[in-house]
Amino acid sequence: MSRMIFVNLPVQDLDASVDFFTKLGFTFNQQFTDENATCMVVSEQACVMLLVRPFFGSFTTKDVADASSATEVVLAVSADSREEVDTLVDQALALGGSPTKEPQDEGYMYGRSFYDLDGHAWEVMWMDAAAVQ
Repeated sequence: MSRMIFVNLPVQDLDASVDFFTKLGFTFNQQFTDENATCMVVSEQACVMLLVRPFFGSFTTKDVADASSATEVVLAVSADSREEVDTLVDQALALGGSPTKEPQDEGYMYGRSFYDLDGHAWEVMWMDAAAVQ
C-alpha cells in the first residue's frame, strides 16, 4: 500500500511562508487552505501543512518547538540535478532563508540546505541512482 505523508510545521506568518515557498516553485491545495493553515504540495504523495503556531499547538499536548533556536526536524527533498540543488537553495537564500552548513558533495550525491523563514531546516539532495546500484 502506498501512503501519503503530511508533514505539519508551525509558522509565524502564514502569508509570508506561502509567498516564500511559492517563489521556490511549490503550489498549494486551496481545498485545505484558510487563515490558519495551508497545504503545500511537494508531490502526489507528500504535502507540508503550514499551520499558524496557535493552531499547530492545538494538535499536541507538548510545547511547540521554536525552530529559530532548536531543530525539531530536517526536511529533505529531492532534486533532478546538482544544478537544481544550487538553484533552489540559492533562491531560498535570496528570499530570506538562511544558510545551515556547507554543501555536502560525495560525487554521486550532492546536497545543500537552508533554514526557511521560521527556522525549519530543509535539505535539497541530488543522487546519481546508477552510481548507488
